[in-house]
Amino acid sequence: MKRHRASSEPFKQRKFLPFSARFAIQLLFLAFLSCLNVSAVAQESGPEPKSAMPQTAEPNGKKDKDKDKDREKEPSRGSFVVAPLPTSSEALGTGVIPVVGYIFPFSENDKKSPPSTIAAAGLYTNGGSQGFALGTELYFKENRYKVTAAYARGNLDYSIYGPGILSGAPLKVPLEQTGHLFFGEFLRRFWWDFFLGPRFSDGGSVIAPRTGDTGTTPVPPDLGLHTTLRAIGFRLQRDTRPNHFYPTTGTFTDFTTDFYSQAIGSKYAFQSYKLTFNKYASLTKNQVLAFGSYFCGTGGQPPFYGNCIYGAQNQLRGYAAGRYFDRYLMASQLEYRLALPMRLGLVAFGGIGGVIPGQEQFLIRNSFFLPSAGGGLRFEMSKKYHVNLRADIGYGKDGHTFGLGVGEAF
Repeated sequence: MKRHRASSEPFKQRKFLPFSARFAIQLLFLAFLSCLNVSAVAQESGPEPKSAMPQTAEPNGKKDKDKDKDREKEPSRGSFVVAPLPTSSEALGTGVIPVVGYIFPFSENDKKSPPSTIAAAGLYTNGGSQGFALGTELYFKENRYKVTAAYARGNLDYSIYGPGILSGAPLKVPLEQTGHLFFGEFLRRFWWDFFLGPRFSDGGSVIAPRTGDTGTTPVPPDLGLHTTLRAIGFRLQRDTRPNHFYPTTGTFTDFTTDFYSQAIGSKYAFQSYKLTFNKYASLTKNQVLAFGSYFCGTGGQPPFYGNCIYGAQNQLRGYAAGRYFDRYLMASQLEYRLALPMRLGLVAFGGIGGVIPGQEQFLIRNSFFLPSAGGGLRFEMSKKYHVNLRADIGYGKDGHTFGLGVGEAF
């Protein structure tokens, strides 16, 4: 295959607005979290049916009936969650992410730790993308420790968009990317319920054009070469939500930083910083008001897919991930949640955000202020953990998006 050694200048000037290949791989790596919150079939572990229980021939039938009743009253250890999660993307195509997971307490005697999760996920689209991911998130020792680990591998066929995207006539470059990603993190609880600990990520990929000639369209640098991104960092987190899947009160504060360095084998040297703050308040028994805010910043010389990508983590619904990206990103949103009878629910949301260039003043880029508004439906798939199936439609500056899946957006 012929290598294209095109100049990287268009990317340095932020004229290229790609769908992030790295984000697409992270979809697989994060898909195990999806099975915590989304389900087409949610099966809660419970006692065996009474008809399946062994019957005794002892004359004392009353004791047998009492034993059966005791078994029926025993709480289930955890919940299985199985779902084919539909996905549709202008870049990747239409397909499905099948997920299967088990949500459970790490120790039956531990009443303080949140539930742990073990999960697997896949990816298949009509555009040729396919892959898989394995992951776990464990809480133990009365919520003193938290361990997260995930591995993903995939082959992605997608397109990135050229400088014409703002004029309504974007240029497309069809690319094929194969790669893998490993992530591990260990956190320990210290003072005031703060968790602190190290994290490590390692990924590698090869990007090549799907067609033999890209013409005069600018293409990413290092096309056809193997690229490794390796980072060490830390996470500081405080979580006072009583339920991670459907919070009604409390706050969630999370700060992460990753340092990509050539000294540890990364091809690019740059830094990534992310800060999240969410707050939840119960208006009534069935009404919740949720506020979410997010900031992302990068330093150094990242590849084009290492920047902050708008819409990649539900910062604001209504924007396709990767249509807007830059060195800095900020977003805030407010969501009203109403629980209805028969396991149903309604939400309405709105917010504003934007991408911020690193070398220009903030207010100059008014066209990059990106508002959003919309609403959605909920269906409670698991009563044990209040896990909701989510269907949201969001409207942004350029159109709308529809999302199905992943519990609450934040």
